[in-house]
Amino acid sequence: MASGGIPQDAIVIGAGIVGASAAFALAQLGVRVVVIEASTPAGGATAAGMGHLCVIDDSPAQLALTSYSLSLWQRLSAVLPAEAEYHRAGTIWIAADDAELDAARQKLATLASAGVQAEMLDEAQLRQAEPNLRPGLPGGLLMPDDAIVYAPPVVRWMLHQVREKGGQVLTGAKVVRIDPKVVLLADHRALPADLIVVATGVWAPELFPGLPVRPRKGHLAITDRYPGFCRHQLVELAYIKNAHGHSEESVSFNIQPRTTGQLLIGSSRQYNATDAAVEPRMLRKVLARATQLMPGIANLNVLRAWTGFRAATLDSLPIIGPHPARPDLYFATGHEGLGLTTSLATAALLAAHLTGEPTPLDPAAFAADRPTLLEPEPHA
Repeated sequence: MASGGIPQDAIVIGAGIVGASAAFALAQLGVRVVVIEASTPAGGATAAGMGHLCVIDDSPAQLALTSYSLSLWQRLSAVLPAEAEYHRAGTIWIAADDAELDAARQKLATLASAGVQAEMLDEAQLRQAEPNLRPGLPGGLLMPDDAIVYAPPVVRWMLHQVREKGGQVLTGAKVVRIDPKVVLLADHRALPADLIVVATGVWAPELFPGLPVRPRKGHLAITDRYPGFCRHQLVELAYIKNAHGHSEESVSFNIQPRTTGQLLIGSSRQYNATDAAVEPRMLRKVLARATQLMPGIANLNVLRAWTGFRAATLDSLPIIGPHPARPDLYFATGHEGLGLTTSLATAALLAAHLTGEPTPLDPAAFAADRPTLLEPEPHA
């Protein structure tokens, strides 16, 4: 590596939003970067996701990671291309009953202690904010700084910046092995680098068998154009329990308005589901849950449904940092459904590892050898 710990050359494996963010950050440091993608940039979980940029407070580490990354997204939004469709729609966490409303108040206190802006909505305020929610919901929690972005153009823009800095992007190139400071491809090429970043999501265990990352399938659907039907990202408060719990199968209410006037409707989570095909049974569950909280959805035209696979860990935190025995090798995987939100903080943590610059994040919380990857601690 060059003096000061910054490598002269780096290879980033994976061109989803996490890999593209890492490559972009390295290129900004003056590193010559080669990005290797087995398929198409942004073609995996990045393309399949909703595009929600949100602060999540289910654990102190997750709160620190997501809130820091959201601030980086706000800064980056000033230079993103128009096709990225970045806008601060805000998120409303919906309380279905008084117990969930109490949970929202606790959430508000946690967020306030971390300096994250949020406000409670009572029943009337919720109804005014989102008239198409079903009557009788007791309230919710508004997070006005949460945003929405269309990730594929962001990935393309980042990779363009990498090329502008002298880097390369290799597509259709499959990595079969990683030796110290060398990446071996299926076509027998051997590419050397001072630093190697593994940002391959659910495929990371193919290169490192035993790495505790599991695929978690999800279903989404998109409607025709209905401008104004939904104004904020809407998520039920039970979502966190379902998303970061470890039941084999769950469905949660999650609706996102796109700038086109279309609605993205989600979402489901399944372990031990390896077939990428849309399952009518799961899609019916997703749509049924959506209509329970937003009945008018039953009258909308759904144009398409698809699936994706999230890279999940047992403690619901990503693996970000060096391999315990390989200082030339860095992991950036296991982000579950928060890869888009946390991609910029992931890249910043990588840069901090190399430069020694401080970040507001504790790297130990995301280390590849942390004990909670095998036996999670209870969330705060």
